[in-house]
Amino acid sequence: MKRINLGLQGGGAHGAFTWGVLDRVLQDDRIEIAAISGTSAGALNGAALKAGMIENGRDGARANLDWLWKQVGAISAPGFTDWVAAFGPATPFMAQALAYSPAYAAFDAASRMFSPYVFGAVFANPLERIVEQFHYDAVCDQDGPELHICATNVRSGKIRVFAGHEISANAILASACLPTLFRAVEFDDPATGKSEAFWDGGYTGNPALFPLFARHLPDDILVVNINPLVRDTVPTDPQTIQNRINEISFNSSLLRELRAIEFVQRLIADGKVEQGQMKRVLVHMIADDLLMNDLNVATKTLATPVVLARLKAAGQAAADAFLASHFDDLNERETIDLRAMFS
Repeated sequence: MKRINLGLQGGGAHGAFTWGVLDRVLQDDRIEIAAISGTSAGALNGAALKAGMIENGRDGARANLDWLWKQVGAISAPGFTDWVAAFGPATPFMAQALAYSPAYAAFDAASRMFSPYVFGAVFANPLERIVEQFHYDAVCDQDGPELHICATNVRSGKIRVFAGHEISANAILASACLPTLFRAVEFDDPATGKSEAFWDGGYTGNPALFPLFARHLPDDILVVNINPLVRDTVPTDPQTIQNRINEISFNSSLLRELRAIEFVQRLIADGKVEQGQMKRVLVHMIADDLLMNDLNVATKTLATPVVLARLKAAGQAAADAFLASHFDDLNERETIDLRAMFS
């Protein structure tokens, strides 16, 4: 049995890629998920997986993830989803068509010109109706994978990680609260006993890896990355510039933690710290930057069945390829070169 932790990034509707990854991992009973840290879409995926697993094991986790993304906007009828994805327009064309559609252009302009506090309920988070349906007795259960949800405290600018019975509908909505679209999520924080305001966790931890460093957890962290680290094309129009700014911003906290992991690995390798004094974390990553380069901020915001179906299928394929190549490496060695990543 290979025990791993999962780090699940946020990225709006692109979180359907993570859905596919998790669906494939859950089918492999040689893998045990010990803990999950998730932000935004990663928080929703993590909560759905945890609740489903508590209620009905791996099959329950897969079914609950299917339910989540059906609510978000995917078509999940067996066979029909594949048919729609196969005969729909090419992914880059769909992404461009969505980005330049009059409806999205009006939405994008409004989000840049007006505060979400101006229109009140018009800018209510559409995820609220979904998140409120989670079974929180299962999400917060002490059994099953540990779950950590990351948000950003608006006033302090610090990361806030919710775990155990701290996790609520408000905590998950806070993790997915983009400040240009939605009002800050405000509630009494059990850590401070005061009313606090929160924005999307991606600004401070996308996802937060440090909760997974605990000694009782396995050394391996599998990061599911849905914000491309590299884009070969330099953005030139307002939408693509803003999209790339968001990608860089939402990857910066992850890269910072990966740098810290690589630094500790060097200290251990050079004998500058005693064995066991610091944890040697083994990092793995599943991503599809080629696909994500074909997508854009519009496909993050507008959950269309064809794109979601393709993202799920891409996630399944990426996880399948990772397990075929690296299953034996789990619990033994790292499968990405962190030093090369930062050079």
